[in-house]
Amino acid sequence: MKVLGIDPGTITTGYGVIEGDADKVTVADFGTINNPRRSPIGERLSYLYQELLKIILHHKPDTVAVEQPFVMSRNPKSALAIGRAQAVAILAAAQSGVPVYEYTPAQIKQVVAGYGASSKEQIQEMVRIQLGLDEVPQPSDAADALATAICHLRQIHISNLLARSDTG
Repeated sequence: MKVLGIDPGTITTGYGVIEGDADKVTVADFGTINNPRRSPIGERLSYLYQELLKIILHHKPDTVAVEQPFVMSRNPKSALAIGRAQAVAILAAAQSGVPVYEYTPAQIKQVVAGYGASSKEQIQEMVRIQLGLDEVPQPSDAADALATAICHLRQIHISNLLARSDTG
């Protein structure tokens, strides 16, 4: 299975493409989509949409996994911006006919590191280990996107195991 993970943002959006199953996972690609900070929000969202469509067309993922915004009461404007980027990511996947799954930061941390309140550094190190990389993927937005993709792959594996045990 090929999974595109997305860590949405209106300035920087991380993406990571992985392939594999529960036993072996490899990295196909990762990076960031960067927008100029001062460009209007409409231009940033349009650029993000076009770039995500290119990534989806190039990699042809089976599924897309998107990190949900972490809502912070102290900065609702930031949460709204991330929500907009999340919506664009979902739209790009839907427009391409690719199923989309959403995960909270706590879900991703729990699945990838075994602890829902893991630090950013712990998650990045677990991504490095699980993908067999020599170094932590940079920038951190790309590592977060890879963690989101890993989370989805593991969740699908667990769901498949449970479905088999229900029928057996």
